[in-house]
Amino acid sequence: MNALLETLARIVGDGNVLSQGDLGAWEQDWRKRTRGKALAVVRPASTSEVAQVVKVCAGAGTSIVAQGGNTGLVGGSVPDATGQQVVLSLQRLNAVRGIDTANLAITAEAGCVLQNVQHAAEAADLLFPLSLAAEGSCTIGGNLATNAGGTQVLRYGNSRELCLGLEVVTAQGEVWNGLSGLRKDNTGYDLRDLFIGSEGTLGIITAATMKLYPRPAATLTAWAAVPSMEDAVRLLGLAHKSLGASLTGFEVMGRFALELTAKHFRQMRVPLYEQVPFCVLLENSDHESEPHARGRFERLLETALEQACVTDAVVAESLTQAHQLWHIRECIPLAQAEEGLNIKHDISLPVSSIPEFCRGTDALLAREIPGVRIVNFGHLGDGNLHYNVQAPTGGDSAAFLADNEERVNTLVYDSVSRFGGSISAEHGVGSLKVAKLEQHKSPVALALMRSIKRALDPANLMNPGRVLRA
Repeated sequence: MNALLETLARIVGDGNVLSQGDLGAWEQDWRKRTRGKALAVVRPASTSEVAQVVKVCAGAGTSIVAQGGNTGLVGGSVPDATGQQVVLSLQRLNAVRGIDTANLAITAEAGCVLQNVQHAAEAADLLFPLSLAAEGSCTIGGNLATNAGGTQVLRYGNSRELCLGLEVVTAQGEVWNGLSGLRKDNTGYDLRDLFIGSEGTLGIITAATMKLYPRPAATLTAWAAVPSMEDAVRLLGLAHKSLGASLTGFEVMGRFALELTAKHFRQMRVPLYEQVPFCVLLENSDHESEPHARGRFERLLETALEQACVTDAVVAESLTQAHQLWHIRECIPLAQAEEGLNIKHDISLPVSSIPEFCRGTDALLAREIPGVRIVNFGHLGDGNLHYNVQAPTGGDSAAFLADNEERVNTLVYDSVSRFGGSISAEHGVGSLKVAKLEQHKSPVALALMRSIKRALDPANLMNPGRVLRA
């Protein structure tokens, strides 16, 4: 192995092959649930260097785990425990290569932090709409490898819908340049879509061309108290009808999720949550003037109050107030972590089925595990819930996780399947959900996926054991 590391050092430089000292930043996942051991962390600075690294590792039969910001939640970007895998960190590939204002497109390297892409778009007076809580540390390559969603999927779609083209290093160390930025290219199979969402199991994304949009003239935010999940869905319908495409965000938050935020972040003022089982956060981004947009927004809330699907609401009077409301939503996962270890679920369902799913699954878990607490929040507008399960009050959260995770996952995922949903909406499969995917994905779909994996990575060197069982 020393010969392999020496060869890698000649490619990327001695200081960019790390095999000694504390490698925890690369070997442990963000949730601190998964810890592996790397043969080395290799940090190339260009696509050419990535290709050379992959080619050398392929020749040595050494598997590669590609890693961006390492903010994933399903154990997909850290090495296994063998000490035989190379972690290929893309953080040095962090340039914005260019912005084409006429084509409304930006090309960025895979290690470019999402927030930096947003800022580059803003500097050109344009909008890059992908937005999620980890945007200060997650990277574009990771966003695409997991097909990340976030808070504006309702209007702009997942990462997949925002991507116009990719640059990819294949499992054989070849470079496919598909960065043309074309919105129409009907010349055979869509290779771009194969690599998006593949979690580094088919090849390594090194750059991407992404869509940009005109910046809205007015962005308005409201916080509404709703009596039930059915009323939240009714409010969503009214918002679609009243606001159309200008509805850019629609988040639902259960009372217990907000109680945790108020408990662990006492400096925050969480509005209205003590009155009702759920609160909704709405965002309206309009290209009309601010007074016109505000008028439509306020009429929507008045109609919702008249129809009793909202009991009370507040509209942010400034950008600062809007940021404060969004910050409450974004702090829910942090507050839950402060409360203790928990069982996370990133699920999607038809929006029409969500009220019945929540009623039935809440009751099922309460019956099977008395005292269990449900932290239910997420992107109701696109049918994605983070339906998390916390230990009973005063219980040992680590023991609860060890004793109940498999059982809780089975109960929740079986319920999701009954409603025609998905066990992973935006976090991916990683290593955490491989077995569950086999239970809930159709045999035909799994066979097709395995065929693609064998065709593109016949030696199984690209992130083996993730998404599909090794």
